[in-house]
Amino acid sequence: MSPIEIFTHAPPISRTLAAVTFTLSVLVYLELLDYNLFNLQLLSLIKLPPELWRIFTSLFITWPNLGILFDTYFLYTYGSQLEIASPRFSQRADLFTYICFSSVVILLLNILITYGDVFASPLALCFITSTTRDTWDQPMTLFILRMPSQYFPYALLFLTLIVASPRAAMIQATGLAAAHLYDFLTGAYPNFGIKRNLISSPALVKRLFGTQTQVERPYGTAHMPGAGEPAWGLDLSWKRFGPGRTLGGEGSAAGAERQRPTGLALAAMVMGGFLVVCGFLALLFVQHGDPRSWFSGVRAGEVAQVDGESAGGGLVPR
Repeated sequence: MSPIEIFTHAPPISRTLAAVTFTLSVLVYLELLDYNLFNLQLLSLIKLPPELWRIFTSLFITWPNLGILFDTYFLYTYGSQLEIASPRFSQRADLFTYICFSSVVILLLNILITYGDVFASPLALCFITSTTRDTWDQPMTLFILRMPSQYFPYALLFLTLIVASPRAAMIQATGLAAAHLYDFLTGAYPNFGIKRNLISSPALVKRLFGTQTQVERPYGTAHMPGAGEPAWGLDLSWKRFGPGRTLGGEGSAAGAERQRPTGLALAAMVMGGFLVVCGFLALLFVQHGDPRSWFSGVRAGEVAQVDGESAGGGLVPR
């Protein structure tokens, strides 16, 4: 099978999102396109005329270096799982609405709190978090650490905190917040008072993507009630693929539902601990500025002075 055939047989929304993200990120980080023309800048949005394209392009730019590969991989892999196997997104319009809602939440949180400027990585973590609702308690491996799938997003956040910076972890955590907010508003947490879906796909989106009465899943064919409608304006091939899976009986499903509240409580404790760590490191960042001065007695201004002396040929004290 040729690369073009592989691309055309992939899930359409996920393949398009991954292809656009990878292409734009490569062009930006190879400096063929100016990064400062595509990232999110609040001043560029409120000036006249506003540069509104940044709202969209910032969602398609990954973090640099290996982030280009990892963020694109996560976007495609977990976006495909939502598109192919998730019963919550049996219609194309529902998945598109989910992506739009999550993107808006990520943008707002970053504008108001973290001041991030590129958001492919938070969107990828949002996909990963939503996927864990359909793969609850299934084992996953991060390098050599094996864990239930519901803890995988938090492990990635902790890895970002260690490898990158507290600010990078806080930017990425906005994707986690977007996924949980979507679950909350769609009735996934009925114990909190919302027992029905408050986020429905607009009629225009449903008309744009059409409706389906039969959806091919990796584990079988799902039949939807009602008559299907053809897509208006978008003719996307909706091919399904993947290995077959053996489903458990009703007893095992009921047991999994009984265990889920315990898993949610543990996940909340992990997230709370992570936020405490991020808050502490953010406080250090605000007080000291330069990360090299966090755990030393040197202030940010003194670090800048040392850097200036180093650039001028002076010796840097060890």
